Amino acid sequence: MNLGGLCRTCEVMGVQELVLPNLTLADSWAFRKIAASGQRWQQMSECDPARLTDWLPQQTNYRRVALSVTGTQQLTDYQFHSRTVLVLGRELTGVPEAVLKHCEDRVMIPQYGQVESLNVAVAGAIALYEYRRQHPLKTQ
Repeated sequence: MNLGGLCRTCEVMGVQELVLPNLTLADSWAFRKIAASGQRWQQMSECDPARLTDWLPQQTNYRRVALSVTGTQQLTDYQFHSRTVLVLGRELTGVPEAVLKHCEDRVMIPQYGQVESLNVAVAGAIALYEYRRQHPLKTQ
């Protein structure tokens, strides 16, 4: 389950909150196995995908950034704001146009092969690494 891998990455990278389509996903054995206990420490909430167009405009203190193959900026050139909501889509269909309309920026991961997409865990990990590279957590 790709969302379990994404949860693990979020926890490792110090993400404030992971928003899932449904929190019951995190209860499944497959999610917990791949999350490798990351679900114990990662703060999570839920937003039904059908409600994202209502939820995103409420995130007024954040820059809303969609990771999309139709992005207008390459991830390697993009400067993340410190307060960012990263919107990830489905592997085959991506981020719906109705959701993209609520994002200030569209960012794409440069790809060079024949396959035109990455799964959500891999794409999220690449984007989160770039975000954290630009905005490192202070170590103690």
